[in-house]
Amino acid sequence: MNKDQLLRFYEQGYRDFTGVNLSGVDLSGIMLIGVNLTGANLVGANLSRTFLTKSIFNGATLNWANLSFAKMSEVNLLQADLTKANLTGAFLVKSQLADAQLSGANLAHTNLRGANLLGANLCGAKLFNINLRQANLTQANLKWADLRQGRLTGAQLQGSLLTGVNFSQTYLIDVDLSSTDLRGVNFSQARLTKANLSNSNLSNANLEEAQLRNSNLNCANLYRANLTAAQLRKGNLDNADLTQADLTNADLRDASLKLANLSDVDLTDTDLLGANLESAVFDLSLTKHMLSNSAKFFQPNTQATIPINQTSQSIQVA
Repeated sequence: MNKDQLLRFYEQGYRDFTGVNLSGVDLSGIMLIGVNLTGANLVGANLSRTFLTKSIFNGATLNWANLSFAKMSEVNLLQADLTKANLTGAFLVKSQLADAQLSGANLAHTNLRGANLLGANLCGAKLFNINLRQANLTQANLKWADLRQGRLTGAQLQGSLLTGVNFSQTYLIDVDLSSTDLRGVNFSQARLTKANLSNSNLSNANLEEAQLRNSNLNCANLYRANLTAAQLRKGNLDNADLTQADLTNADLRDASLKLANLSDVDLTDTDLLGANLESAVFDLSLTKHMLSNSAKFFQPNTQATIPINQTSQSIQVA
């Protein structure tokens, strides 16, 4: 079917174009609201700036298709194949993309607020400055995806695959990433205020200058993590493993580090004023460093006790 035939049928009131072949057809800028293109072949088709609100593309093949700046709110793309498709700047608010194939697709600046991407494959996708607020990304494959400057506040990420993902400068406020494999993930300058990272594996992760105020890192694995200049004020790091982590210039004021492992941690210019270090494990050399810089570690005119794991002794600081 060509463009003229499609538009003629559309103008006559037809909306069901199930299984139609529109491969390579230029449909840019036209209006196709509420059409049914289930199972359609749209490989390489040009749908740039097309109005497709509430249309159905379930199971359609859209490989290499151009959907840049298309209006696609509340569209159904269940199990659709959008591999390598261009969705730059597309409007997909509240759309259904469960189990969709989006590997290598370009979704930079796309609005997917409240969309359903359950089990979607976004491996290697370009998601720069994407809006995924309140989106469902449960069990989605985000391996090696570029989410720099993305907005994911309130998004659901349980069970998602995040190996090699780039969350630099991304908004992840109040997101639940508990019990997630985040080894080596780039969170530099990310906004993670009130995020739940409990029991997650953040070993070798880059959290430089990350905003982690009031975040939950209980029992998190932060082995060799880069937390340089991270903002962790009032964070919960109880039972966290911070072995060999870099906390240079980090803000840990009023944070809780009960039973945390601080062995070989770099605390150069770290602010631990008011932090709770009850039963925390750290080196004797670190204890001496803290005592020699007490103004940065202890509240004035209070008494703090620092248990030393190696000697089972405690030091009273006036």
